[in-house]
Amino acid sequence: MVRWFHRDVTGLEAEARLKSRGVHGSFLVRPSRKKPEDFSLSVRLEDSVTHIRIQNTGDYYDLYGGEQFATLTELVEYYTGQHDCLQDTDGMIIPLKYPLNCSDPTSERWYHGYLSGPDAEKLLQQKGEPWTFLVRESRSKPGDFVISVLTADVKDGKPRVTHIKILCEGEIYTLGDKKFDTLTDLIEHYRKTHIEEISGAFVYLKKPYHSTRINAADIESRMKELDKKSEKEESSKAGFWEEFDALQKQEANLLYERTEGQRPENKSKNRYKNILPFDHTRVILHTGDPNIPGSDYINANYVTNQLIGEDEPSKRFIASQGCLASTTGDFWQMVWQENSRVIVMTTKEIEKGRTKCVPYWPEAGADGKEFGKFWVEIQSEHEAMEYKIRTLRLSPLKDRGRTRDIFHYQYLSWPDHGVPADPGGVLSFLGEVNRTQESIPGAGAIIVHCSAGIGRTGTIIAIDMLVDTIQTKGLDCDIDVQKTIQMVRSQRSGMVQTEAQYRFTYTAIAQYIDSAKHKLQALEKSQAAESEYGNLGLSMAKMKITRSSSKQKDEGTVYENLSARKDKKEKVNKKVSSEREKPRTSVKKK
Repeated sequence: MVRWFHRDVTGLEAEARLKSRGVHGSFLVRPSRKKPEDFSLSVRLEDSVTHIRIQNTGDYYDLYGGEQFATLTELVEYYTGQHDCLQDTDGMIIPLKYPLNCSDPTSERWYHGYLSGPDAEKLLQQKGEPWTFLVRESRSKPGDFVISVLTADVKDGKPRVTHIKILCEGEIYTLGDKKFDTLTDLIEHYRKTHIEEISGAFVYLKKPYHSTRINAADIESRMKELDKKSEKEESSKAGFWEEFDALQKQEANLLYERTEGQRPENKSKNRYKNILPFDHTRVILHTGDPNIPGSDYINANYVTNQLIGEDEPSKRFIASQGCLASTTGDFWQMVWQENSRVIVMTTKEIEKGRTKCVPYWPEAGADGKEFGKFWVEIQSEHEAMEYKIRTLRLSPLKDRGRTRDIFHYQYLSWPDHGVPADPGGVLSFLGEVNRTQESIPGAGAIIVHCSAGIGRTGTIIAIDMLVDTIQTKGLDCDIDVQKTIQMVRSQRSGMVQTEAQYRFTYTAIAQYIDSAKHKLQALEKSQAAESEYGNLGLSMAKMKITRSSSKQKDEGTVYENLSARKDKKEKVNKKVSSEREKPRTSVKKK
């Protein structure tokens, strides 16, 4: 889903938004100020912005010579899928990769953003309750909206869905002859009465179909809405619990095989008999003896971000259970096989008198220890405020000359089945982990485990994936916490185990975004004096999470620029017009 149409922005405002909140390839579409029936496509290219005129002939839309499209939406969707079609006269590709979304017109959960009519019909018909409704942005006329309602009528064997257009001019929303100041006011009015179709039939808005998609920058508004619903409807499942409960019901649809974990020879290798790896994503130990049943088995799964674009690098994780005394050798075999250099442990060895994970490293000061076919030495151990960092040296017993340094991060402030008091510590911890991972060329998957390898493990991975998405696509991208966790669960069952962990994921992302906004605001102020058209901010892709220095009282999250800054910044000597649309852009036909 995207919301790339910005109704009331000038060329200069488009540049400011793209430079401060976008990344290379971010774009938006706005009405042309010079020719009102036309539109302008503004695209960020590194630290500059280019503007391309979209012609509206009345019969079709095109980029003055390129492909012709019936709607503005079809044009944008075509060029976002064909990254090499647009180029300037120097041959430089102008990619349309990440829509810079404008804020949603409402924080109400019945608003689904940029959803197509057929997709809306599919969602509502799956729901099956007459007079269930949702609101979405119009695809045929960006800027207007549509109410999609599941009626009590049946057509072609399926409940009929009707679509009712809401016109929007300036800040006024119109349906029929009634006008409203907000989209929320309009919907609330018709929830109390009815809408009469042209045919004379009455349409009722009785039950909203809630969306979990949100503009990342608006996450705090959505969280307030979820909290508000919880307060109103304490007796029923609402708010965060409603979303998590829906996630639990979706889990039943993930009927993937767990055959290997159920084999008699592997049962003793599972910490919990009902938490088993899916066969289709399980880690297979390649050096297992084919003559020994189960020698290739370990309770661990590969997990990747399948929601990020195909042309984007996807970080790989391995989600694993905590080691048993009998599986430490298998664990180190997996580390060596996968060339993993970073291990994230989110549990203490013993919690509430129960063993959660057997130590798979030697004690500090010891010479080293043998685990299966590997020798592990501890090089250093450092204790931070909420976690320990160990540097371990791993080598095969048969070839002690081959060594690899492994960085072991153990987070100590995360209670079992609970959540940390402050997400800032977790965000900073993840920042430290990612810096180490990125500093090692060719490093394999990050291994994450707790005790069962699903609750705290799943929450850490989901938060990291959502932060990655925002860093890649910018602050105004669409995110979906529920959909992200559902995707993670399709690779290892039960990930993010409790409603508290589900809510914590929201809270951590909200804090990340809030910190990023403040950082960007500070950068804008510091750079505005240099040049009116200078770089107004850093792209999210150039920012990362790091720990506050010991001198700082706030142990929250801070951000640093990762890219090397140029000693001399380019100055823009000529003033740019408010539209600054470039006629030198060419369209490469397919």
